[in-house]
Amino acid sequence: MNIKDLEYFQVICQEKSITRAAKRLYLSPQGLSRILQNMESELDTTLLLRSKSGITLTESGQALLKYASGITGSWHVLEQEIKNIENQRRGEVDLLSAYGILRLLTPECLIDFKEKYPDITFTYREFPDCQVERLFLEKEGNLAFSIGPFQSGLYDVTELESFPISLLVNRKHPLSSRSSVTIQDLKGEKLYIENSEFKIYHLICDRCREAGFTPDIAFETSGFSLCHKMCAQNKGITVTVDFIFDDMSHPDMVMLPFADGEYLWSACMLTRRGEYVSRETELFQRHVMRWMQDIAAGKILR
Repeated sequence: MNIKDLEYFQVICQEKSITRAAKRLYLSPQGLSRILQNMESELDTTLLLRSKSGITLTESGQALLKYASGITGSWHVLEQEIKNIENQRRGEVDLLSAYGILRLLTPECLIDFKEKYPDITFTYREFPDCQVERLFLEKEGNLAFSIGPFQSGLYDVTELESFPISLLVNRKHPLSSRSSVTIQDLKGEKLYIENSEFKIYHLICDRCREAGFTPDIAFETSGFSLCHKMCAQNKGITVTVDFIFDDMSHPDMVMLPFADGEYLWSACMLTRRGEYVSRETELFQRHVMRWMQDIAAGKILR
């Protein structure tokens, strides 16, 4: 058993449901159940009882919960103190980024920062946005770019830019003559979409379920590019945002706004709330915000 297992157990207790806890942790219910089973095997006890109405802690489960928060809290205080010492010593910016945000910010932003501050160690890694947040919560990196919304209280969030999510269809598709669409228009349509490691997947699937149907997902992928390609070939529909549509513009595709609510792709910059932010990280944050201002003013082309 490790600290992460104890944290997962605490979330299960808070949510009173394996399914809800798994969604909050960006894990599969099966994977979270296996972690719980391993904990029970290691402790040679049953920690919780499951029923249709939810979960109930056993006496052993109550005892573990009683001590878990103190154990994990002490560990994170120690871990953070060590990280703060190392950050101050090394002067490092360790950036985790969701796919798509560098396309928004432009690679030149990072190149320019490294040229201006050659003495700062700069590390950059890209992942799907849900994975970025899992890693960031596990104390990977000291700065992150990801897609909102975020769980309250975990991060200090600076929004870089927000875009409406639109439906993308081929000009030959019957919906192409419309000026707007609603989520109901996806019913029965073959949908190409980024996979469950991306928040846009959960947003669209949740809206479909709220509207009373399950979307017909033809294929899940790890990026917008394949979705646009399938739409250009009129093999199905997809969702997109305008700066990506502009990059991949194709005369046979039409972008349609949703008229039944707010569908947003919000790119944000994150630090962990309450965590020490080094001078080097602050320099990078200011550099990014100036870069975004120059893009908005037309001084830098995206």
